[in-house]
Parts: sequence; C-alpha cells; structure tokens
Amino acid sequence: MKKSVIVLLADGFEEVEAITPIDYLRRAGIDVTTLAIGANINVKSARNIDVKADALLTGLSGEGKLSSIDWDGVVVPGGLPGADNLAASNETGTFLMEMAARGKLVAAICAAPARVLSPLGILTGKNFTCYPGEEEKVLAPDSASPGAAWKQDRVVVDGNIIKSSAAGTAGEFSLAIIAWFLGKEEADNLAGKVLMSGWLMGGS
Repeated sequence: MKKSVIVLLADGFEEVEAITPIDYLRRAGIDVTTLAIGANINVKSARNIDVKADALLTGLSGEGKLSSIDWDGVVVPGGLPGADNLAASNETGTFLMEMAARGKLVAAICAAPARVLSPLGILTGKNFTCYPGEEEKVLAPDSASPGAAWKQDRVVVDGNIIKSSAAGTAGEFSLAIIAWFLGKEEADNLAGKVLMSGWLMGGS
C-alpha cells in the first residue's frame, strides 16, 4: 500500500527544506500532501516565494481527515519565522503528538526539531540534531524534552523520529525518510538518479 505523508507549510518556511522532501518523496512513489497552516492556501516562504499548498490544515481537520490513523508520516520544515508559526499552531501540535505517539514517522529539519518538536516533548529521551545553536533550547534545564541527546550529525534517526540540521542537508534528510518507509535500497536508487553520492543516514 502506498505511503502517505503530509508536509506542513507555514509562512516563513525554508524553501529547500520543504520542496526537497516533496520532490524526492514523490519521485520515490510516496503520496505527499502539502498543508498550509493558517487561513490562506498560498504560503509565503522565508524568501518571499509564494507556494500554493494542496489544502488547508483547518480544512482537512474540519473534514475529519487529519487523524493520525490516516497518515504514515509528517514532515516539518524549518526556517524562520516558519518554525515559530508552526509551534504557535495548537492544531499542528496536537497532530504531531498524535503521530509520534502512534509510531508514525515525524521528520523535522533545521530549527523545527528545537522549536516545534521539543516543546511538545517529542524529543524526550531521543538523540537529535538541529540547526547549530538551536540545541541549547532542547538541552536547557527547563526543557520539555528531558533526556534528549545532541548529536553533531547531519541526519539523526531515532525510532520513528528523524531530525536533520539545515537546508544543506535537505537531500540526505529526504533520503532518510524514503529509507525509513521503503528501505535503504530504494533510497540509494533515488540518490543515484539525482546524482547524490555518498549520502549517510545516522542511526540512534
């Protein structure tokens, strides 16, 4: 059965961190649905590029189609203020916590692991990476994710949570997601097709 993944888009998202997973996952045969956080289907990126999402998060939720039962994974791009806008969305937070609790894939990159996942407790006891300097929020004494361990890897996979460090790792991040769903052979195959050699997937 085909895997289905949501990519969350909020105003101020980092373009490469959102579009690369959309592109790579679709190339691998994974169904990708982009959801806009907010009232506008058109989402403005961190560098003022307008991207039309497939649907509104509130619309999908209102139709009863945002259940963690119905989706296999969710991708959380970074970028500022995109990550902060995602963190401010209660509906987004509820969905991410339900996905994580159900063992579905939750993948976040750049500022998103620290600013979106950690306040929800999703990084509790997990190895993680994020944009350099953002780890201080996760490792703070009053953090909502106690026991989280910072790794200076480009991509870190720990159970059903994938984290990556920045826009420059978006290709490896996307391949790690594909490997999680379809196996490393499929990820290697796609890496070859896009001429991306030497990608590494960090473990827990």
